[in-house]
This record gives sequence, structure tokens and C-alpha cells, in this order.
Amino acid sequence: MAADRGARGTARETTTSPQPATDGTPLVLAGANVVLPTGTVENGRLTIDGPRISDRAPENARSLDAGGLWLIPGFVDLHNHGGGGASFSSGTAADVLKAVHTHRLHGTTTLVASTVTDEMDLLVRQAGLLSELAEQGDIAGIHFEGPFISPCRKGAHSEGLLRDPDPAEVRKLIDAARGHAKMVTLATELPGGIDSVRLLAEHGVIAAVGHTDATYEQTVEAIEAGATVATHLFNAMPALGHRAPGPIAALLEDERVTVELINDGTHLHPAALELAFRHAGADRVAFITDAMDAAGIGDGRYMLGPLEVEVADGVARLVEGGSIAGSTLTLDRAFKRAVTIDRLPVGDAVAALSANPARLLGLADSVGSLEPGKYADLVLLDADFDVKGVMRRGEWVVDPQLG
Repeated sequence: MAADRGARGTARETTTSPQPATDGTPLVLAGANVVLPTGTVENGRLTIDGPRISDRAPENARSLDAGGLWLIPGFVDLHNHGGGGASFSSGTAADVLKAVHTHRLHGTTTLVASTVTDEMDLLVRQAGLLSELAEQGDIAGIHFEGPFISPCRKGAHSEGLLRDPDPAEVRKLIDAARGHAKMVTLATELPGGIDSVRLLAEHGVIAAVGHTDATYEQTVEAIEAGATVATHLFNAMPALGHRAPGPIAALLEDERVTVELINDGTHLHPAALELAFRHAGADRVAFITDAMDAAGIGDGRYMLGPLEVEVADGVARLVEGGSIAGSTLTLDRAFKRAVTIDRLPVGDAVAALSANPARLLGLADSVGSLEPGKYADLVLLDADFDVKGVMRRGEWVVDPQLG
């Protein structure tokens, strides 16, 4: 629940509804630096026909000059709690759509809605609401972060509501999501943790190791049982040690694991990000926002589940205790930071923001890269890597007003 709305919004956030790219006429975006899975094509062309990318430009196609711009795939966010003053954990359908739209304005065209620890009955009820929006295509699924996490590494979760990952309780959330549960974050060292990982794997739900106090050996056991994601690597887990390497070493070294990173300059030192890319490789990193209500708005007082949060200078912390409470990040900012401050190759940043999370979610046949047959989900960036335009399924969310 938002209090004051700061001045962090931009003019483009006045966009309120998608606009058709054309009147049904195929569209060619010409002259951009087009980032493809095979590399960047300078002065490239991309054809959009209806909601999808086409491999040919019909004679009646309209051409728009995108010269000097970057053309990249729409971003895919695996881990996002809200934005625009609205929460995925407790909001109404209208609240959820408001948060989704806020992130679309910043280039996130595919989003998994994340919940935080709360009473099980409330989580079950919210899962029902979110599943309806997933069925409509507004979100790509549900991520349950908590309540099955360690009190030692709870972060911005209510300790009194935490519980061990009893497979029966985990199954209750899966069932409530009606086939739209995409990921569950667990402290797999807790009683029932390994059995719950196996349960999730059997149901095609990603088991993510996070908010954990696990040892290296316990983390290896969880990976062998089927865990495939590290929830915001480095954060809410023991630090890497030379005698007790803990979960970080196990998660980085195993090729089956994708590691989430929050690239906002607050959660990670640039050297930690470089370490993750060096050891996991660019194809195993997924940038996430871990955003809460304040994303896209600004400083003020908010609620994250049952806990009150103060956002100051763009950093969210619990009012009681001061723990970092998610972020106010949007993925366009994560991308810009990656290529300008972290000096990542554009292709690696695109993979971390689009292709890798799409593949992990099982959506790589429809989103995550600019290839014929996939949805026309794309972001246009200027020379400074700021958002110029956003298209989702062939409709402009942010119209670049190209001539």
C-alpha cells in the first residue's frame, strides 16, 4: 500500500493502453541494431505481422525508420512482487494489472507474479486470483517466495508466519494455482525440504533454493533432488567461505542451475555480479527485479505482505529492523546498468533478461528472442540505452512515434 508518490516517474508512464502497431498492415522496423540469438545485426530489419514476428515482409508492409536505436527482445521477469503502488501478494485483479502495466512500460513483456510469506489461507486465495489472470495471459504464472524459508535468512518476510516445507502444504499452493505455479522458493535444508523439491519437480514446478541457511553439501543434495534455480544469488544465504563454501559455491558450479541476480547497485557489488557471470556463464544468469509496490513510483511508505516498508532514495527497507525489502528496480534499469556500468556485452545482458528466463519458464518457443514465429515482444532503446518504445504481441505499450 503506497503512501507518498515520489518524482521518479517519467513522461512515458502516462501511456495507459496498448496501441495497435498498424491498422493490420504488416510493419517493418528498419535501420536498428537488432540483437538476435546469433549476434547483433547493424542496420537490421524486423517484420511484425499481427502479434508475431515474420520471416518475410509482404509488399504492403509499412516501414518505420528505427535508425540509431537498439532493438532487443521484451524482458522476462521471473521474480517480481509488484509495482505502480500495487502488490501481487494482496492486491485485487485491478491492482495486479496496474503493477503489470507499470513494468510493461519499462520493457517487461512477460512477468511471473511473486507472492511473499503470509497466512496459508491468504496465499491460497491470492493464488486463485492470480491463476485467473494467468489464464487470461496477463501474467506468465505464479512464484511463491515463502513461507517455506529459513528464519535465519528471512529477509523481508514475517518470521511468525514461516513454516517448514511440508510437501502437503506445498501441494496445497500448487493446487490453488491451478496449473500456473511456476516456481517455489524453499530453504531446502528444513524438514521436508528435499521431499518438497521432488514433489515440485514431479509437477513441473521450478524448485528454487533461497532464503536458506544450507551448507554446501545440503545444497548439492537439493540440486540432485531437482532444484534448478538460485533465488537472488548471494542475498538471503550464507556468504561464500573458504572452509564452508555454503550454497553459493554449489549453485554456481552446477550447470543445471540458473542463478537470479538483482542488478540494482544495492543488492550486489559489481564484483559479485562479475563472479556469477564468470562461473555460471552468460547462459545461466537471469536478471530479476524482486520489485515491490514502489517500483515505477518513488519513495514513501508501503506494505510488503504484512510488513511495513520505507523507501528512501529508491532503496526499500523494513521499517522494523532495516532489512532490504525487495527493490524498486525495473528491468530497463537493470539492462542499462549491465551494459554501461558492469560492461557486459549487449548480447549477454539480453540473454540474462530475456532468453534465459524464457527458457527456464518453458516459453522459449514464443518469447525471449527476436525470431520468426515468436510473439512480437520487443524493446526499442536509444543510444544511451533508455527505453524509446515497447511492443507486446504486436501492440505498442510505449509508442516510439517513429516516422
